[in-house]
This record gives sequence, structure tokens and C-alpha cells, in this order.
Amino acid sequence: MKNAEPEHEQTPEPAGRQESTIPGPPLIPFAEPWEYELHFPRDARGPAVARTTLKAVLGVHGLGEFIDRAELLTSELATNAVRYSLGPATVRLCWANPVLRVSVTDTCPDFPVSLVPGGPDEERGRGLLILDLLADDWGGCGLGEAVFGVGGKSVWFELVHGGGDPPPGGCAAGGAGPRPPDLPVLAA
Repeated sequence: MKNAEPEHEQTPEPAGRQESTIPGPPLIPFAEPWEYELHFPRDARGPAVARTTLKAVLGVHGLGEFIDRAELLTSELATNAVRYSLGPATVRLCWANPVLRVSVTDTCPDFPVSLVPGGPDEERGRGLLILDLLADDWGGCGLGEAVFGVGGKSVWFELVHGGGDPPPGGCAAGGAGPRPPDLPVLAA
């Protein structure tokens, strides 16, 4: 009995064909500005996706010193966007040496309110306190009504790199870029 699947023959490569590689673009020097933007739906997984993306971007750009603070602050802002907004949110990372600015934009026009924590076990009300303590600067602005009636706000924070010089292994102008970090193996 013959197999029901058709037999396929390997097509030989044409003689003389050489593998050619097109060089990729050069890495952006450490002192040059860059910007990344992530849009995510109103979904409880959004803040985790934002944190993971932020860590990857900062790691490959040699800004590991910012990861812990930026991750916590981004998590606070992204969580508020998912919790209190009725629409999608956006996280934007902007680097202009020596300042990293992270902003979270959502469709809720109301700014966060500083709440006095009720006690050590209270789960809410510390976001602005954390911004005050960990960010070098922070603020926000309202977004006017858009063409389709969606307004909102953007809350941002800034972290300043000490000295403004490239970190060890960072990319100086004209040099090779930082080596991508070794990523942890995730268990299934």
C-alpha cells in the first residue's frame, strides 16, 4: 500500500549561488537618543508584559543600573492604567543621555491621588509615595479629547544616569555596542 502523502524531491541549489548576508544597521551609540513604545490592552497581563519589555530594552542598551527602579515604577503606573482606565495603555521609554523618561498613557482622565496608607498590610495607596522616593523627577499631563472622544492622561518619571558617560561595555560613538545580556532560562 502506497503512502497517501505525495513524495517530495529535494530541489538542488543552483550552482555558483553564494550565501550573501546584508549587514544590519549599526548599533545606536550610548549617548544618542532612542525611543521605544509598547501598546497593550486593558488586561491584567499588561503590566507584566511592560516590565519584561522594559528590562529587555534597558539591558541591551547598557542601562542595567536603571532596571530595578524603572521596573517597579513602570509596574505601578501600568497597573494603575489597567485598573482604573477603560481602554488600552501605552508605555514609552525615551533615552536622552543622561535621562531615561518612562511614561504611561491611558484613557482615564483622572490623575492618581495620594492616599495615606492605612497600615503595613494595605495593598493600595502607595504609588505616588514610591514615585516620590525612587524617581529623580516625575509628573503628568492631561490629554485633551481626541477626534473620537478618547482623552486620558500621561504620567511619567525620569531617572538620571550618574555622570552621563557610557557604562562599562556601553556603546561609545563609533564603537561596538554593548553585548546583549545573558537571559535566564525560564521554567515551563
